[in-house]
Amino acid sequence: MSNYPKAIGPYSAYREANGLLFISGQLPINPASGEIESSDIKEQTKQSLKNIGAILEENGISYDKVIKTTCFLADINDFIAFNEIYAEFFKTPYPARSAFAVKDLPKKVKIEIEIIAQKG
Repeated sequence: MSNYPKAIGPYSAYREANGLLFISGQLPINPASGEIESSDIKEQTKQSLKNIGAILEENGISYDKVIKTTCFLADINDFIAFNEIYAEFFKTPYPARSAFAVKDLPKKVKIEIEIIAQKG
């Protein structure tokens, strides 16, 4: 069993190119159960970032190699709570980041996060 959820559509969980690791948007799916286990933005953010961490680890890299994140929130009012958890995973110098609200996310989750990391 993988430590991160498999893709829910016709795409790869991640791809490598030119020394960069591109991780597709990670939903807060618990890889053990295959389910969204919380409706809380903090718990969902933590699970999405744990899924990212598992992919990073599988590729022999850590969060400090993340150079760009794109964060999709279902509700911009969750921005402060999201940031609290995000700051637990990333330290200065923080990755470049875009974060914005979107109309809907798959599986009716509150957060989806994709990243680009440097390998090596």
